[in-house]
Amino acid sequence: MSIPQKGDFIDIHVHGGAAAPGKFILETLMAHEDKLPEKKEGVAFTYGIHPWFLNGSNADSQLDIVKKITADPEIIAVGEAGYDKLKGPSPELQERIFAEQVKISEVLRKPLIIHCVRAWDEVLSAKKRFKPSMPWMIHGFRGKIRQAEQLISKGFWLSIWFEYALRPESAELFSAISKGRLFLETDGADVDIRDIYNKVSADMNITVDNLKALILSNYKHFFGID
Repeated sequence: MSIPQKGDFIDIHVHGGAAAPGKFILETLMAHEDKLPEKKEGVAFTYGIHPWFLNGSNADSQLDIVKKITADPEIIAVGEAGYDKLKGPSPELQERIFAEQVKISEVLRKPLIIHCVRAWDEVLSAKKRFKPSMPWMIHGFRGKIRQAEQLISKGFWLSIWFEYALRPESAELFSAISKGRLFLETDGADVDIRDIYNKVSADMNITVDNLKALILSNYKHFFGID
């Protein structure tokens, strides 16, 4: 299993990314894709069922794939799993498959990566109901400070959506939220993670090297790495 090194830019959520010197990526693989994890320097993987590609006819087959593939040691987290009220199947099916992925996360002792669109009540309710021992991360967060603080107070970690991170108005969020629960991502977009670090470090009034050290510490904490 590849792990990030001191001085790496960590991109915590990527689709179809590629490693490069000084950059570490967590590549998200999904059960509907014909793609398996490979042992690569500078790359680790998550694996799960995305609600956009879930329906009644493929739910159980995708779930069987996730149960099998997530046991691979190159897979360090389950997901992205979650809820989407704008694009996806019935709420009942999304709830069932999310619950199953929570169980896989707990059995394998691997964290859960969450996709959430307009379904915060469902995610918070699930966290309260399941009382998971594994950490949960919301990827692509783009909400307000109050919502970020609420999620962090409930034990969530937040990866900030790349486009929002680069906007001037996100500076207030970065200066306010708990730094120990923060990650940055490109989500596979044509964006350089280094540009995101440069902007966010300025917002936080720290150096890029200090931001790298912070994110590396968060990564080790989230994944239970000594």
